[in-house]
Amino acid sequence: MFAVTFEMTENNEWKEQAACRDGSASLTDLFFSEQLDDIARAKAFCRGCEVREACLGAALERREPWGVWGGELLANGRVLAQKRRRGRPPRVAPPQLLSPVIRVQEVLAQRRTA
Repeated sequence: MFAVTFEMTENNEWKEQAACRDGSASLTDLFFSEQLDDIARAKAFCRGCEVREACLGAALERREPWGVWGGELLANGRVLAQKRRRGRPPRVAPPQLLSPVIRVQEVLAQRRTA
């Protein structure tokens, strides 16, 4: 007879503080959707989460196969810059957009110290 021991090496304390953890798994379809608008909403949902960095770090460590983790879209364990629509790519590339997140507190702190 063999005894099998299993030891959890991942620290999961941050999961209790995650904004997406509502206890009913009602947001699962949003975070694992293939629709571009759902992906954008999931990323925006993560933007205000206080454990965003821990979530993304754990997902990269586990090499999550897909989904939105820590405000980033992952595929095959890597962060994707953007997901394109299905089908043929457009002849003209869409314009590159600036990051929609502007850290107001950081800008104000820089102005105060300058």
